[in-house]
Amino acid sequence: MPDTALPGFSARVTAPVRVLKSLVLAALPGGLSCGLGLSRWLSGAMLVLGTLALPQVHAQGLTTPGVAPVPSGQHMRSAELALSQWSGDDLNEWWAALRAMDGSPGSLPAHLQPPTAPANWKPVQLPDTRSRDVGSHFNADKLYQMRWYRFRFDSDQGFWPTSMALYIPRLVTMAAAVLVHTDEGWRPVFDNQAGAREQWVRPLWVVFPAALTELSRDQSLEIVLAVPVLNDNFYAVSSVWLGPREDLEPRYRRRWALQIGVPQATGLTLVVLGLFSMSLWVKRRDDSAYLLFALAAVGWLLRNLHYHVDLPRTRLGLEWFWWLTHASMSWVMVLTFLFVLRFSRRQFPRFEKGLISFVVLGSLMTLPLWRGMFDALVAQHAVNAVVGAVCTLFVAVIAFNERRYGLRIIAVSMFLSLLLGIHDLVMLAGWTWQEHIYVMPFATLMMVASFLYAVQNRYVGALFEVALLNENLAQRLDAQSRELQAQHDRLREAERQQALLLERQRLMQDMHDGLGSSLLSAMVAVEQGTMGQDRVVEVLRECVDDLRLVIDSLEPIGHDLVSLLATMRYRLGKRLQAGGLHLEWDVQDLPPLTWLEPPDALHVLRLMQEALTNVIKHANAGRVRLVTRHHSSYVEIRVEDDGTGFDVENAPRGRGLKSQQRRAQRLGGSVRIESSPGQGTRLSLRLPVHRPEPPDKHS
Repeated sequence: MPDTALPGFSARVTAPVRVLKSLVLAALPGGLSCGLGLSRWLSGAMLVLGTLALPQVHAQGLTTPGVAPVPSGQHMRSAELALSQWSGDDLNEWWAALRAMDGSPGSLPAHLQPPTAPANWKPVQLPDTRSRDVGSHFNADKLYQMRWYRFRFDSDQGFWPTSMALYIPRLVTMAAAVLVHTDEGWRPVFDNQAGAREQWVRPLWVVFPAALTELSRDQSLEIVLAVPVLNDNFYAVSSVWLGPREDLEPRYRRRWALQIGVPQATGLTLVVLGLFSMSLWVKRRDDSAYLLFALAAVGWLLRNLHYHVDLPRTRLGLEWFWWLTHASMSWVMVLTFLFVLRFSRRQFPRFEKGLISFVVLGSLMTLPLWRGMFDALVAQHAVNAVVGAVCTLFVAVIAFNERRYGLRIIAVSMFLSLLLGIHDLVMLAGWTWQEHIYVMPFATLMMVASFLYAVQNRYVGALFEVALLNENLAQRLDAQSRELQAQHDRLREAERQQALLLERQRLMQDMHDGLGSSLLSAMVAVEQGTMGQDRVVEVLRECVDDLRLVIDSLEPIGHDLVSLLATMRYRLGKRLQAGGLHLEWDVQDLPPLTWLEPPDALHVLRLMQEALTNVIKHANAGRVRLVTRHHSSYVEIRVEDDGTGFDVENAPRGRGLKSQQRRAQRLGGSVRIESSPGQGTRLSLRLPVHRPEPPDKHS
């Protein structure tokens, strides 16, 4: 039957899904489900549970009203059953006979064929199961029962398909075989000894040889499904589908994909996430949540190991293999539970130790060493169910008490996974749902979703914390910037006041040493009558020039030495003319002197003033020349005259020359005087372009 939107399916699957979804949503805080698409997530999770009813819907063969049914084979819900009591030797002989007849014509020996007496055959309803008995004891002398299920396939109005197939959704027995009745007797067409170990989880698919269907073209095809079981032991035989291969194969492939393909894919996906989680733990050893998830992924790989590897061939190896896969489920749940707690940054040491001790005890009790005492499979799954229920309840209580949205999502995931596990436990016990698939592997999706949600939640939380820290840091930086700006303003104001104070002190000192001293000396001389009027006028003129120099030094010149000299030329030009001197101005552009501040400018002006004053008073010159030159690392200012000159070596060392040298040193430069009798005098002042350490301005 093709896959269509069946009303029966919607009624049986969608309605329970909606009810369970509404109950879960009601338990969550209002409005939160829209935030992360919780409604869609729950819908996807509920559809996983909806697959429980999928085989049942297929089994009912529902059709869409108003659409003609498409032939999809005959669905055998009943059969004729005959029983044969066999010993272990009989069973081994049966299997040996099947291997011997593999592909060869003929029929089985008479004593290994199904019973011929009609009284031995009785009707039976399918699925036919016997539930497990946890407390059953096993006898060393095992007896077996061969269960023969007979079916008859009749052609549809004389039409026989070119290829016949048999499909059984679930068959939990020992190695099954399929026989077809011919004129020669019962002929085996399928022997599942090679796949007996995986038969419990894989659908049975048998394609009949075309020659057999040709022989039965004018009559019904009689088929027997032979399944050996242990006496008083669990078995499950689902309903059977018989019909054209092209109609049944899509159903078989769908079952195979759900039962085998999806678990393999999800298991490998979980392994990849486990490796990713391990890499995170290697980088962050202090966060054990990542290590716990990686270990849980390893445990889940062991739980689904039968989907990825061939089963052991020996009975002992098979028993230990199944113990490992079933016992690992408890450890997966414990590790998942610890992962949830660590990811939520919670610890309950006593409860965790008690839970781990219970799992260890359960694993030891279900070891194959005690297989003769009880059915360890159901016991182990019961332990798994207890562990799952306790862990889920514990997380749910924490989540709902603390009203933490993330924990509630994880609690819902664990609850859904617990339902899947209970479903499989019911199937394993043989109580009901014998045509369903094992859905516990789908819990991998829940585990993956929980891990991705946890990582996403932590990542978003980390981004939020980073944004909050950045905001706090920006606020603190802004506050500190304002504080630093205020301190800077206060410091600049203090520096300005200090500069004003120093400048005031400097001016007072200059006026006291220069202008004040000259005026005081002139006043004493006038009082004593020793200074004439012309001399008084000259002293007063010198005081005025000195005062102008002090004022000029305060003018903003932008560190330009040429501008400073031009100002001096303007101030002293008339005095030079009055002294009968012709000024030659040979000034070239000079680089700015970044260190040239008002105190330094005053020193330069005083040096030049004193040099020109000496020319006026002592040189008897008619011409004076002012020259500036730039020599890479220093600049030079020269004052040259054509006066009488003097002998530098024999000239007395007065206070004037020493004062000039002191001023040059304060500027970081040097002063040099060259002169000879009758050759005039040259004064050279050299100043650095860049002064590494400014001299002490207070000296």
